[in-house]
Amino acid sequence: MFRDSLALIYAADGTGPQPDTPEFGAMLAGYQAATETYEKAGVNLASEALMPVETATCIRIRNGKTELTDGPFAETKEQLGGFYLFECASLDEAIEYAKMIPSAEYGTVEVRPVMEIDFD
Repeated sequence: MFRDSLALIYAADGTGPQPDTPEFGAMLAGYQAATETYEKAGVNLASEALMPVETATCIRIRNGKTELTDGPFAETKEQLGGFYLFECASLDEAIEYAKMIPSAEYGTVEVRPVMEIDFD
């Protein structure tokens, strides 16, 4: 049974509206409208914007030794900037909600079902 899906929001640095511009304000208004839609529909389980990729710390444990690395996990053009966690009846419904995310116009929104694991 399909239940939860994660909409991962990616964009390359410098794409999309820039802070302190009217376009940036319009984009934020778009996010606010989308979030209000999700809240009213009861599908938003969680959502957050992330700090810039430069603030990331990667943790790797190899042969019992912990390695910490500043910066992103992978060198890619598009970086993870935020997410929405939806509770939907189907993947199609999650995709319809994800299409409302403003960053889809200049970046990528990846919708991925959450794996359900029963540890009992």
